[in-house]
Amino acid sequence: MYRQITEKKAKIGVIGLGYVGLPVALEFARKASVIGFDIHRGRIEMLKKNIDPSGELENTAFENCDIVFTDSPDVLKEAKFFIVAVPTPIDQHKLPDLKPLIGASETIGKILKKGDYVIYESTVYPGCTEEDCIPVLEKLSGLKFKTDFKAGYSPERINPGDKKHTLPHVMKVVSGCDDESLDVIAKVYELVVKAGVHRASSIKVAEAAKIIENTQRDMNISLMNELSIIFNKMNINTYEVLEAASTKWNFLKFYPGLVGGHCIGVDPYYLTYKAQELGYHAQVINSGGYVNDSMGFYLAKQTVKRLIAKGREPSKSKVLVMGATFKEDVEDIRNSKVVDVINEFKSYGVQVEVTDPRASSEELNHEYGFGLVSQPGKDYDAVIITVGHKEYLNFDEAYFRSLLKPEGLVVDVKGIFRNKIKNLHYWSL
Repeated sequence: MYRQITEKKAKIGVIGLGYVGLPVALEFARKASVIGFDIHRGRIEMLKKNIDPSGELENTAFENCDIVFTDSPDVLKEAKFFIVAVPTPIDQHKLPDLKPLIGASETIGKILKKGDYVIYESTVYPGCTEEDCIPVLEKLSGLKFKTDFKAGYSPERINPGDKKHTLPHVMKVVSGCDDESLDVIAKVYELVVKAGVHRASSIKVAEAAKIIENTQRDMNISLMNELSIIFNKMNINTYEVLEAASTKWNFLKFYPGLVGGHCIGVDPYYLTYKAQELGYHAQVINSGGYVNDSMGFYLAKQTVKRLIAKGREPSKSKVLVMGATFKEDVEDIRNSKVVDVINEFKSYGVQVEVTDPRASSEELNHEYGFGLVSQPGKDYDAVIITVGHKEYLNFDEAYFRSLLKPEGLVVDVKGIFRNKIKNLHYWSL
């Protein structure tokens, strides 16, 4: 298989061309022949024009690539080495939503051939690949796992908006269903991952390794968020505390804030779901998730309390929210916790206007029922900076004063302007 891929006698098929799948497909397309598959026709049409719908890659990233973009399974069936990179979200009850993953498995199962390989990159709970996906492949293909086709798991580690830690420059964890498949999968990924690969002992180990990467970050951020709530009651600035504590060599630098997106705010729930299925209630992980999921409401309530303390009536107040994406310097609005801030403000009757230089007003309206104002207005009772976009970093005290009413409030979620604002009413986590 490895030789066939390097000689372009066997094609690689990448299923799911979002912020994970597209970079994977394009990197392999510089070394091999690739078929990029996605069910969204509009996305395929954009990709054919060398446009990344996620806004992560420049059109130059498509140059010198041997790749065909398609939404047709008939084209995809020409591949022999399939890589699945579809989303694995949670539903409204914070339970794993495997529909995209099972759908991708069904698509592959209908075209799977003897000798083919299927590698999953989507973040899942340990056991999902072998317990949920492989049976679908076997049922629809009529082939026997390990005997007729091989499978593996190699978790994605792409960080949206990060131009440094890209696919070639981050160690890749790989796994296979047996020694032969592990060797082949490792060699294939070594074609594009300059940082090298780590060969996990089993598919479950690789799945577990991925899920705890984001769970660990989630728990550390939840601790910072809880500390910020405690320190707020003591009238201590959390960022000043962290600045002092981080002078110790082994202090871990995490910061409070809104935890959204499709990784840190989602992946731990896959692990707690599996733990619950096995009869164990994951107390630490669930508690940390609760703290992080509550921060949007907390920020809005704290802002309203400060407005009331200044004699402002919430139902007659106007607030500007700066930032709607799930984190800085990306266009992605999926699972943005800024939405919780906005909805909590609205529950108090506060008039809310939102700006964001990266987000799409149309997408926000479609997903969450609110859009963006093209330019900030004036006479706001409070301005809350929720996302640290680089477009905001050079704002100064005079700029915020121009937006606010006299005695207006600046709420700086990430502590970006802590040393810049001296004469305005200011609060941060």
